[in-house]
Amino acid sequence: MKHEATEAPIVTARIALSLVVIVTLFHAAMGARYDLFRDELYFIVCGQHPAFGYADQPPLVPLIAAAFYKLGLGAFGVRLPVAFAAGGMALLALRFSQTLGASRLGIVLATLAICIAPMLLGLSAVLSTTSFDPLAWTAIAWCLVCAIRQGKDRFLIAAGLVAGFDLQVKYAVPFWAAGLTIGLLATPQRRVLLRPALWLGLVLAGMIAAPSFLWQMAHGLPFLELMHAAKEKNADTPLGSFLLNQIFVMNPLLAPVWIAGLLGPFLMPKFKDLRFLPIACMVVFILTRLGHGKDYYLAACYPTLFVLGGCTIAHWVQTPKQHSVAVIGAGMAAVVSLLLSPIALPVLPPPLLVAYVTRLGIAPQQQERSFRGTVLPQVFADQLGWHDFSVQVMAAWHRIPASQRGQTGIKVDNYGEAASLDLYAGPQGLPPVLSGHNQYFLWGLRGQNPIDLLVVQNHVERLRPYCRDTQILGETYSPYAMASENGKVIALCRGLRTPLGTLWPEVKNYS
Repeated sequence: MKHEATEAPIVTARIALSLVVIVTLFHAAMGARYDLFRDELYFIVCGQHPAFGYADQPPLVPLIAAAFYKLGLGAFGVRLPVAFAAGGMALLALRFSQTLGASRLGIVLATLAICIAPMLLGLSAVLSTTSFDPLAWTAIAWCLVCAIRQGKDRFLIAAGLVAGFDLQVKYAVPFWAAGLTIGLLATPQRRVLLRPALWLGLVLAGMIAAPSFLWQMAHGLPFLELMHAAKEKNADTPLGSFLLNQIFVMNPLLAPVWIAGLLGPFLMPKFKDLRFLPIACMVVFILTRLGHGKDYYLAACYPTLFVLGGCTIAHWVQTPKQHSVAVIGAGMAAVVSLLLSPIALPVLPPPLLVAYVTRLGIAPQQQERSFRGTVLPQVFADQLGWHDFSVQVMAAWHRIPASQRGQTGIKVDNYGEAASLDLYAGPQGLPPVLSGHNQYFLWGLRGQNPIDLLVVQNHVERLRPYCRDTQILGETYSPYAMASENGKVIALCRGLRTPLGTLWPEVKNYS
């Protein structure tokens, strides 16, 4: 049976547009407060080498990053697409709630939760392959609901188009597709799987994503190797700690909303046709745990749960007193998100942020082994220190006699170091940087055949067997950078005993 969508007349086009503009401008303003993030530097360099794919990602985000970097606006310009995505997410929350026939309270709860949840704020703080997942996954869920309730096939085709473009952003949407499929198969809504429009949408998704997958196949499927390596890189978080962290990063006072989203379709006949959505979220949770995933791997599920939860709570609220309690709770949640915002957005200068997280004890969970010892949350530490790093490497480079620089290459440990040097020091005469990390490994020697190497790494003694002579020229340090980036030796390896091209397979580091 078809459901007629109930449009809430209280939400006019002017209100919706105002909400989008406010959210977009807010995130755009936040985008310039710190410097470029490690991954953003890498995306820009990848995008400057256009391809149908890269070792660790599809092509769309690198191409976007490189294009917006050309605006010359630094971090502000690179993050403009994320600000627009945040504004679009607010509009979609409002529209999704209206589709479910939500009251004013339901719309406010759902939209407010999506706009202020710290984890979702954090995903909009930098340009990443995960930044667009909440928008894409929620759009797919909304399209399925519209197709089921209104019987309109165009929404199934639209869901396929969204999935296809999201596959050009990140290879995560198959997890959502798996969850949705299991959810549909477990409910009477499985009938939608027989509609030709759904399969047409899937074909279109495959066509859009095909170039990236063909690139992966042509290069030996490096992404699968990277997924396996991620299990080793990520810290093994106990289930209890993981669940508590989910409550914390999404704002504890918003937990009743997304929990209501999980339970509402099973408790309310009005929403029983939506049970496939919480089932899909639980499937993604299970897959995330089995794969030792990080907390933000689940972030894209929450907007859908917030919409379901906001509508559910609004339906449960029957008396003026209950309505007042819900409104007060929403206000308190906004205050909590304000208090937590410094660990999600660059609200405070680094010295004040260190004092803030130390005093309140709200530093986020350390989900990679390399994070230990870092004084700032990783999302901020990885935005700081790259200019210092480039200056220190350039200083070491200039200590090499000018007559020898032409035969000298530069090798670093990871793509953050390599990309920062390519972007910040390359225009000052530094040659293209070499690294075995991810896409840099596939780029190889980048047209060079060095006799000497300027190397940035820990444990200089490990370098000596490969060099006829080793000279330490400097050391890396920046007060707010990741701890793993500090104290590295900048050393000149004179006279490689074995050509670097022969050694290159040994430097491979897919992680």
